[in-house]
Amino acid sequence: MKKVFIINGGQKFHGEGGALNATITEWTTQTLEELGYQVQSTCVNNKYAPRAEAEKIAGANVIIYHTPIWWFQVPYGLKQYIDEVFIAGMDIICPNDGRSHEEPEINYGTGGLMQGKKYMVTTTWNAPLGAFTQPNDFFEQTSVDKGVLFGFHKMNKFVGLSPLEGFHFYDIVKNGTPERIEAYKREYIVHLKNIFGNK
Repeated sequence: MKKVFIINGGQKFHGEGGALNATITEWTTQTLEELGYQVQSTCVNNKYAPRAEAEKIAGANVIIYHTPIWWFQVPYGLKQYIDEVFIAGMDIICPNDGRSHEEPEINYGTGGLMQGKKYMVTTTWNAPLGAFTQPNDFFEQTSVDKGVLFGFHKMNKFVGLSPLEGFHFYDIVKNGTPERIEAYKREYIVHLKNIFGNK
């Protein structure tokens, strides 16, 4: 049975206190368990042992990150989790950057031990989709993945993970009506089934 480890980066700090990302985690867990996956999850709000978390990451076939975007970055609690857990598990996640002292100019970013494993990221936004897609709008037609999440994707590549297509929830602060969230739920579950249903 394939193992999925979900990292819920929603934080109890502002607004709804991470409620939507907790809900997305529930949708993900239920859907993947129905598809036959073994699912574990961690919420960054709760106490955790960095080494134990590193072992969960190293032992999973797929890592799923659920995170809001705050000020165009992942929130500080998720960043702290990554810093602490990846350092605690360097020997089983990424012991070095892949280079050698003999040839220090080549092979940077090839030292990760997670090759053959996948990751997926979902994000929740106040910004509407049009801010990313419309000419002359705020993000200048740069997607979430090629813009704000560029460094996040490189971090995962650095440890050897390969990406699965993510999912982004836009305009959930000013326009997060129950009907819209329900529509997002349906769309997201279809997305999960398309990605994981044939694995």
